Order: sequence, then structure tokens, then C-alpha cells
Amino acid sequence: MDKLKMHSPDMSQQNIEKIRALFPNCVTESRTSDGSLRLAVDFDLLKQELSDSIVEGPQERYHLNWPGKRQALLTANAPIAKTLRPCREDSVNFDTTQNLFIEGDNLDALKLLQETYLGKVKMIYIDPPYNTGKDFIYKDNFTSGQAAHELTASERTEEGTRLVANPEGNGRFHTNWLTMITPRLRLARNFLTRDGAIFVSCDEGEQPRLRLIMDEIFGQSNFIADMVWAAGRKNDSRLVSVSHEYIVCYARDSEYLRENKTTWRQRKKGLDEIYSQHDRLKRQHGNDYHAMTKGMKEWYRSLPDSHPSKAHKHYAHVDERGLYFPDNISWPGGGGPKYEVLHPKTQKPVKVPSRGWMTSDPKRMQQWIDENRVHFGDDENSVPCIKSYLKDKELQTPYSVFYQDGRAASKRLRTLMDGDLFDFPKDELVLQELVEMLTGGEDIILDFFAGSSTTAHSIMLQNAIDGANRKFVMVQLNEKITDGSAALKAGFKEISEVSRERIRRAGKKVLEGECHKDWNQDVGFRVLKVDTSNMADIYYSPDAIGQGSLDLLVDNIKPDRSEEDLLFQVLLDWGIDLTLPIRKDTLCGKTVYNVDDGALVACFDRNITEDLLKALAEQAPLRVVFRDDGFATDSLKINAEQMFKQLAPGTDVRAI
Repeated sequence: MDKLKMHSPDMSQQNIEKIRALFPNCVTESRTSDGSLRLAVDFDLLKQELSDSIVEGPQERYHLNWPGKRQALLTANAPIAKTLRPCREDSVNFDTTQNLFIEGDNLDALKLLQETYLGKVKMIYIDPPYNTGKDFIYKDNFTSGQAAHELTASERTEEGTRLVANPEGNGRFHTNWLTMITPRLRLARNFLTRDGAIFVSCDEGEQPRLRLIMDEIFGQSNFIADMVWAAGRKNDSRLVSVSHEYIVCYARDSEYLRENKTTWRQRKKGLDEIYSQHDRLKRQHGNDYHAMTKGMKEWYRSLPDSHPSKAHKHYAHVDERGLYFPDNISWPGGGGPKYEVLHPKTQKPVKVPSRGWMTSDPKRMQQWIDENRVHFGDDENSVPCIKSYLKDKELQTPYSVFYQDGRAASKRLRTLMDGDLFDFPKDELVLQELVEMLTGGEDIILDFFAGSSTTAHSIMLQNAIDGANRKFVMVQLNEKITDGSAALKAGFKEISEVSRERIRRAGKKVLEGECHKDWNQDVGFRVLKVDTSNMADIYYSPDAIGQGSLDLLVDNIKPDRSEEDLLFQVLLDWGIDLTLPIRKDTLCGKTVYNVDDGALVACFDRNITEDLLKALAEQAPLRVVFRDDGFATDSLKINAEQMFKQLAPGTDVRAI
């Protein structure tokens, strides 16, 4: 029996819980004077979270550490002067799609998207580079080189003398990988909805460290499962054939999922083949359900044990409602009601189950019988069963261990892309199951290591099946394709080009198949590319102005930037959805961009007049923006905000 505390609440522990909700990595375990463990704040890390420079001061505690960790945390929080520039020529259905494809370093992209997608992404799936001991592309400016690492890790003195043997086998590769992945995961956490989750593919090389760093970032209590994907046996090892990969899953807020009784379900495999066989037998035998039942049993027996439909062989009986299996009709646990039930043919009482009937109401039992929902034997000597229909049992709780032949995905992608353009692509059918079990409606799904855009393919496949209108955000580095590769021979220069082409072809193929009537059939994507800010460098460092730089003040916007470039930077700064429809109008002789019928109105022309300001104010948009130097006179610029306050008080007025 629990005892009353008999003291006032421990406010420090409550405050720690509040800090853990905001910064889970800053709460760790500490041993008290009596030897017991309790939660404690890692003030060094908390200081680092709240500082724009590196904070020193390590102390003994339980945590994961490596050379360069503090710099990685600093990098995650540091602002950048970059933007996203639209690229219509690489897009598909630019004006109507609600999907995004972002080209550039994903660390930059995640920072730029923070305002727009804060707390709005239901699911994140990523397949980051596996740390195989080779260098990988994501070399941020804070990644330590070998000599710097050896010095920081005390492997080498300042004079260059090695301090440990075989430094190549120590933490250098782990350090680089952790330094790369940590800031990206920290930023990614901010995107998730409270009922959202992240899935990260990895191999056994970094899985232990990935778990530790995700415990810090997402909180250990939000760990859901290590999903183990058995992808097929390999015979290229001398000791153990490692034929599996991991998909590590963390929820944004597992307590919220429990409070709301959230469940994740996925459709059982092999159902389509079962329904196809049922339809064939229906055409052959009509309403002869006995013959159809016999045919289903024979078909199940003909399947190999590895066939996914074989797992559902108990659904072999057929009636007018479809496939079912005779399920237990007795009271759970025993001690249930016992009353007389007559066999429909012999009109004699059937055997009563030893645990009693599953319902205490004889009238309800009779209703089931009248509706042909009870399966009887040939006579009264057997206990009846309740019919459990396959169509009502299509979903199941996902298993943490599953098999999917890894070669099949490569073969399908080879056919789709007319060649082996990607090594070891992820299986779109596996990701489709993750998409199905977690998302629906108009949920947003993010993949910031897009690679071959398997995630986008899987989303379109699932939308076509269930009629949802899920949206994707893909981010892929414009990594150069290596010489001699099949992709280069096919005419592609960068991985991002192949990634987009895969979405184009996959979308076209999905539309050629059967599509749910409620799906909006959005297989397009709006391409945005990470680039330096549209604003001139002097805009960010006015203190650096010298006599020779005064000519730069004529225009604070770079000369190679378009009005649409400026518009998207404004959308980013304001945190407005980057996929909203954009209309280009002409008003008072000026070009005006109208985003989503008044969510934002922008005019970047010069010589803006009072007539234009009044015309825009009459539309009462939520937001309006102009160039800082775009007004016809200085007095008009000063009076513009007052004019909107009088004519459209709800409009937020800004200038760039």
C-alpha cells in the first residue's frame, strides 16, 4: 500500500519536469547523499542551450559525450542568413501542389523551415548515411578533422606525439557521425506534432549511439521501439551474416499518446491476394458458399509457407458477407451464462460452451443467429462459433520484427528508373506501412535525407489506396554524382535530380493504377533551393560600411534575385505555408502577389503610390509587405502604416 507523503510537494522536481519538457537532453540522473538516484538538471547543457557561444564546465554525470558535442549544440541553435528560392522549371504542378522538394544542405533547410512547420509534422522518416568508416557528404564547418579530433580527444599532444595506439579504431568516425546527426535531430524534434513520431533507419554500427543521442534529444520516456527489418540472408561474412537493419522510433510525446488512447495499426499483408481468390471463386460458384469454402481451403494449402496470405488461412469459410473464421463464442475467463440455444436445422439444443455464452442476453444471441452471424456444426453435437469476418480484422498492431526482401525494392526501382541509379534504396512498401499506421487526412510527412525519394513514393501509394491527402516535404543535398556511375551515364549530374525524377515517374505510375475517389491525386512538388539570403551582405552588417561601400546602399537586395525569390523569403520570415496558392495580379499599374486570397499580399515594385496603398487596404489582407525603398516619397512611406491602421486595422504591414 502506498503511503501518504506527509509533506509539501517537491517543487524542484516539478520544475525539473517542466525543463525536461522543453530540453529533455538537459535533464539527467544524479545520486543524492543517501545514495539514491533522482532527476537533476545538467546546468552546463542548459547554459549551452541558452547561450550563443560555447560554455565550458563539464562535471561527472551520466551522459553521452564526444569531442565537438558542445560545438554541435551551438551549431544547432545558431542562426543563418540564407533563404529558399523557388525553381519552377524543376517543379511539377508548381501552382497547385501541396508537396515540397527542397534542394540543399538539410541543416540549413531545417533551420529555414522552423517557423513554417513548427509543431505541424505528423511523421518524420530519415535514412541518414550509415557510418561505415568512410567519409560522408555532410561535412559541416564544425566537424573536427583528424588532427583536431586527436588533440581534443587526448590522442595526440600539442607537439604531435600520439598518446594512444590505433587511434583509427577509436572514436573519430563515431565523433564525425554524431556531430553530423545531432543538430539535425535536435531541429527535427521541433517539427513534430504532439502525437507525431520520428523513424530513423540505421545499421548496427551506430544504433547504440543513435539510441543514446535520441534519448537525450527526444527523452528516454518517448522511445517506442527498435523495429528490426530482416532484409534477406547475406553470405559475404566469415563469422555472422548480418541481414537486418533497424528503424528506431521515438514519439514526440508518448504520455500524450497514452492519455488520448492513440493506437497505431497497419493493414495485414497478403489480403489483396485473398480477396482476389475469393472474387474468382465467386464468379465461378455464385452463391454456392460450400463450394467457395472448399476452394478457399484448397488455395491456402497450395501456398508456400512463406506466402503472406498463408498467415490468414483460418479465414477460409464463406457466406453472403464474405470470408470469416469460426471464432470462440464463450465467455472470457469462464463463469458465463448458460441457456438453451437451438440448432437451426435439427431444432435441438446445441452443446453449451463450458465457460458459458459470450452474451448474457438470449435475445441478442437469437439476433446473431437470425442475421447468420453464428456458425453451427452439422448437428447439435458441436458447440457453435461466432463468425469473425476478415474485412473487420484487416488491421493489426505493427510487429517490431518483420521480413521484407531487400532485393525486391532495388528491382522495382531499377524498372521504374530504367537502370540501377541508386545503391541499396529503401523499400517503398515498408515505408508505406509506416505511413499507413501513423498518418492520415492531410498530415505532413518530412524526410530530410530524401535520397531516392522513397518516402514520397510511399506516401503517394498510400494516398491512392485510402483516399487521404497526406503531404510530403523532401530535402536532398545537391550532391554531385560520382564519375562512371549509371546515373551520370543517364544524364543526371546531382543526386537531387535523380530524386525528383523518381517522384515524377512514381507519381505517373500511381495515377495509372486504381486510385481512391477521395484522393486529390496530388503527385506534384514545388521545388525550393537553399541559397544565400536575397539581401545584400551589407544589410546584415551595417557597421562594416565604408566609404567605398556606400554605393551598395542604393539597393539592399541582390541584383540577381527575382520578385518571387523575395516573396518566398517573406513567407519564410513570417512562417507562412510555403505551398499556399500564389496569384499574380496587376493593381494600379503595379505587380501584386496575392498568397491564398489575402493571407499575404506583396508588392516589390518601386514608386508605390497612395492609390495602390488604398486599393490594397480595401482588400484587408492579413499581411502586406513592400520594398523598403519602394515608396514614391518618404512621406508616403511614413504614412503607409497609418493608412492601413485606419482602413484595414487587422493588416500587419512590413517592409524589406
